Amino acid sequence: MRYTITGKNIEVTDGLRAAVYEKIGKLERYFSKDTDVTVTLSVEKGRQKIEVTIPVKGSIIRSEQTSTDMYVSIDLVEEVIERQLKKYKNKIIDKKQSNSAFSDAYIQEEMEDPEEVRIIRTKRFAMKPMDPEEACIQMELLGHTFYVFRNSETDEVNVVYKRKDGAYGLIEPEY
Repeated sequence: MRYTITGKNIEVTDGLRAAVYEKIGKLERYFSKDTDVTVTLSVEKGRQKIEVTIPVKGSIIRSEQTSTDMYVSIDLVEEVIERQLKKYKNKIIDKKQSNSAFSDAYIQEEMEDPEEVRIIRTKRFAMKPMDPEEACIQMELLGHTFYVFRNSETDEVNVVYKRKDGAYGLIEPEY
């Protein structure tokens, strides 16, 4: 795997880099050698956070973990990604897609059948066109953390969401 390790408000020391290679390196058995891994280490208000993103054809495998110790965060993120890979193996390796992002050993490995993803409720609602700022206001009025709307500027379906830092995000489709 090819690593890109960056730090925000933290210097990526040799010790941290070694810990990332050691822990995230355990995931190498699941991926092909040319898989890119983006690791971002950051410190905010005493919280030690690691974000790991692994793009694979048709999917993104991602985990973000926070603790008071960066080495603990690194341990946690590796465990979460490994659990995701085991649980969703059959979903992320679609036989119709190229399996080149994953190692042959992982593809052949037998996994327990994961629990089925069950949708237990469907909501339907009218989507009047609005701008993203109005959608944020609607989201706040409803007390939700995200809001789906039709963007009046682009006539596309978009999503606004509340970020952990209290700011807002906008998700737009890309074609």
